[in-house]
Formats: sequence, C-alpha cells, structure tokens
Amino acid sequence: MPQLLVFVLAGLFGQLVDGALGMGFGVTSSTVLLSNGVSPASSSATVHLAKIGTALSSGASHWRFGNVSWPLVVRIGVPGAVGAFLGATVLSSFTGDWLTPAVAMVLFGLGAVVIARSLRGDMRGDTRHPSTLRRRFLAPLGLGGGFLDAVGGGGWGPVATPTLLTAGRVEPRLVIGSVSASELLVTLAASAGFFVGIGGEGIEASLVLALLAGGVIAAPLAAWLVHHSDGSALGVVVGTLLLGSNARLLMIELGTSGPVRFLVILALAGAGAALARRTARESRAAREIAAAAEPAESGAGANALATTPGIRRQ
Repeated sequence: MPQLLVFVLAGLFGQLVDGALGMGFGVTSSTVLLSNGVSPASSSATVHLAKIGTALSSGASHWRFGNVSWPLVVRIGVPGAVGAFLGATVLSSFTGDWLTPAVAMVLFGLGAVVIARSLRGDMRGDTRHPSTLRRRFLAPLGLGGGFLDAVGGGGWGPVATPTLLTAGRVEPRLVIGSVSASELLVTLAASAGFFVGIGGEGIEASLVLALLAGGVIAAPLAAWLVHHSDGSALGVVVGTLLLGSNARLLMIELGTSGPVRFLVILALAGAGAALARRTARESRAAREIAAAAEPAESGAGANALATTPGIRRQ
C-alpha cells in the first residue's frame, strides 16, 4: 500500500506539471517505475496505459479553458502516433540489462534540455497563430517526439512543447493545451504497439490505476494553473527532478557509493531550486516592467491624438 501511494503521488505531481507545462507525466512516472525495479518496456507500457485516461482528462480540461487548437492537434498528433507505435514495437523487441541505464540516459538528457530551454525563456514564446506552422515542420517533430515518447516512457511533451514555443512562436497556452490534447493519439498508438510486442506481460493493473488516479485528480487543476504559473520556473523544477532521479539510476549502475550518490543528488536539488527561484524572479520582473510600460504607451497615444490637427479632447 505505501508503494502504491508513491505511484499515486507520482501520477499527481507528474500530471500537475504536465498540464501546466505541456510535459512531465511520462518522464516523471517512468523514472519512479524504473527506480522501483520495473523493466523499461513494462515501465513505458504501464505509463502509456495510465496516460490514456490522464491525456483524455487533460485534453478535455484544456479544451474547456480554450487552450486547444484542434488543427494543430491533428497535424502533430497523427505523425506522433505513427512514431509512438514504431517506438513501442522497437522497445518491445529488445531485452537486456543495458536497457535501464540507456533509458535513464535518455531521460537525463531530456531533463537537461528542459532546464536549458527554460533558462533561455523558451517557455514564454511570442504570439502567432498555429495555422502558420507548416506540415514539413510538424510531421518530423511529431514522428520523432512520438518515437522518443514510447522508447523513454515519456518525451512527447519535452520534445514538442519547447520546440513549438521556440521555432513556432505560438502562444504558450495554445501550445501546452494542444500538445496535451494530441498526447491521447500518441498514447493510444504506443499502447497498441506494446500490446503487439509484449502483450500484457509485466504490466500490473494496480500500478496503472495508481498513476491514473493521481493524474486524473491533477488534470483539471493543471489546466487552470497554466494561466497563472510561470512556465520557465516549472520547467526548471521538472528538469531537476529528471536529472536527480536518473543520475541516481546511472550511479547505481556504475557502482557509486551511497554517500556520493546522496551528495550528487543534493547538489542537483540545490542548484535546481536556486535556478527556479532566479527564473521566477526574472519572469516577475519582466511582467512588472511590461505592466508599467502599458500606461505610458497609452498616455503617449492620447497625447498624439490631442496634438493632431483637427482632433480635440472630448
């Protein structure tokens, strides 16, 4: 029972971050499962079965808050589903002790990417309509993101969300909501691929239900938080979690002693907390500057009208 509670909390925290940031549920849940001795294929299959429910709940919640562009969902979700099915069948065909550290390295790398892009401010983005994004950009992005999602147990959000914000310059809430909604297509395809590859072997219904319970509880709250939270700070938090958890797995594989592992993870946690605080302060300062500039711009516009020939103040 205590172990199931850990998985419920992992699903809740992962979906809370995922819904607010467009990433986090898969990589967070996979890391917890791998840390508890679940094989990579079974871990990814378990996470994707749970994500069917969480993605459906998250997509519906984002739709209710007006955060979804359905054309973007289709254009990125369909190639994502193809990539996810291929990734699931590839992962199912491989066995060996090297898989756990290999997947941990993928997740560690994703954590580093999320932190780097958060610090660069990629989570803020500019405003641009999703229809301006071209298929030749969205199709490879969806295919690669879906493949990595199935192989790593998570990766759809960490690949799709920052890339769309950086290259597409689409409004953040539409990116996060659309990526979350399209994840249902990716998850269904990956689950089908795992059933073809491994059937139900190694999948425990109790773990699926525990992750699902936590995720469904968090989904509506996360969709609301997307309007009120700083995406860059959240990105640093989830990236730090991925670095620490997967660094632990890699150090265990290398035979690193317990005290050294503890110090490394403690250092990563401290650095992540400091970066998250700094990022939140910078974002708050930028918002305050922008808010202060608005009245000045409005005043300048009114003065221009007043001094224009033929226009008087009413």
